[in-house]
Amino acid sequence: MNYKDITVGIVTFESEKVIFDCLKSIKRIKRIIIFDNSNDIFLKKKINLAYPKIKFILSKKNLGYGNANNEIIKLCKTKYLFILNPDTILKKNCEAELLKSINIKKLDFSILAPISQDTNFGSLKKTKFFKSKNLIETNYTKGFAMLVNKQKIKKIGMFDKNIFLYLEEIDLCKRLKLKKQKIYLNTKAKIFHKAAKSSNIGFEFEKCRNWHWMWSSVYYNRKYTNNLRTFLKFSPNLFLSLFKIIFYFSIFQFKKSLLNYMRFSGTFNALIGNKSWYRPDYR
Repeated sequence: MNYKDITVGIVTFESEKVIFDCLKSIKRIKRIIIFDNSNDIFLKKKINLAYPKIKFILSKKNLGYGNANNEIIKLCKTKYLFILNPDTILKKNCEAELLKSINIKKLDFSILAPISQDTNFGSLKKTKFFKSKNLIETNYTKGFAMLVNKQKIKKIGMFDKNIFLYLEEIDLCKRLKLKKQKIYLNTKAKIFHKAAKSSNIGFEFEKCRNWHWMWSSVYYNRKYTNNLRTFLKFSPNLFLSLFKIIFYFSIFQFKKSLLNYMRFSGTFNALIGNKSWYRPDYR
């Protein structure tokens, strides 16, 4: 395998401030697909001018992170797809280290991820063999940077189309592990993740983040447990959010009150079985 067997896939949403630093850090992988959820025609023109070989897809509808990546998976012509957030920067030799891992004999994997400053990668399973190859097996990895075996991801249905934002990669990893698939970290392949900088929509992002984090948390929990356990786990969140809405409103901290309303709404809508309907108002 060589770099021609890898495509980089990036989902953008009002990401002009960070995407060029990301693209600049990609030195060796030449196939790149960008799927833009904000239908940013001006960004497309800028990127096509600077990087004419990049395939840039404009979406008239905001599909969310997982569904946009599903579209990239469908478009990808190579065996491997390196999914990146636009607010990531590859460190030196990141691509080379990932390619080394791909070429290890008998290494069967569905996801291979670099490491970042974020140390939360689930429960890690160290073995002598893989430790010598700078690989650690894990039960999940974060979605901002992961190299996936396209066919294995397709086989389990790709990203859950019901999740608009948050936990889509955790759900993907969960389904892979239930199928006894392997997920690895390469401890020598490093990136820097700016975290929560992939979109430039200000307070609207905070509203969106709070709503979808709660909706996705409830949905994920119900998917792998049951309705009763989910209700017992998340119903206290409703009362806590309601209390905070009233409290912050009474002391004139209206933004905090609104954010807690978003948490309340996301939790409530998921608990009663509503689809993930909230979309950010950014223009």
